[in-house]
Amino acid sequence: MIALQAALVAASFAVAPPSPTATVHPSDSVRVVAAPPDTIPRRRHAIEYSEWYDKRLTIHRIGSYTMLPLFGAEYVLGNQLLQGNESSGYKGAHVAVATGIAALFTVNTVTGAWNWWDSRSDPSGRTRRTLHALTMLASDAGFVWTGAIGDGAKRSNDNARRHRNVALGSIGI
Repeated sequence: MIALQAALVAASFAVAPPSPTATVHPSDSVRVVAAPPDTIPRRRHAIEYSEWYDKRLTIHRIGSYTMLPLFGAEYVLGNQLLQGNESSGYKGAHVAVATGIAALFTVNTVTGAWNWWDSRSDPSGRTRRTLHALTMLASDAGFVWTGAIGDGAKRSNDNARRHRNVALGSIGI
């Protein structure tokens, strides 16, 4: 019985080598360190990404940084239209920049979703990546809604303000 208890006590300790900077006394040839009883060794496995993952990530990042000045230009152009400056070509520029935003959002959605799928087996940062993907899909839906109510913006100022507010909400997401 005593031998069994001694074996159980010995099994609950891990043997750790002395640190390289510590001075070792001849009587301290081995240090015994208690391991937490609930420690389960984690199995490690290799995570393999496709060779296009980094290329898509680069395209996605460039698209994201390109989006910022487009948002600014679209806001300024839309604001000019809200103030009644339709004769100066603001309407055509507003539509052109909106088309550019839609194209860039499509590219970012495809590259982002594809990389999200490629990284599905990587546990590090999974929650952050998934939240990013979900919020960007919500933003995509907001921009689709913005485009859908864009024609109504021509008819009244209330519709134009709603169009602007939906667009700003989508940008904010």
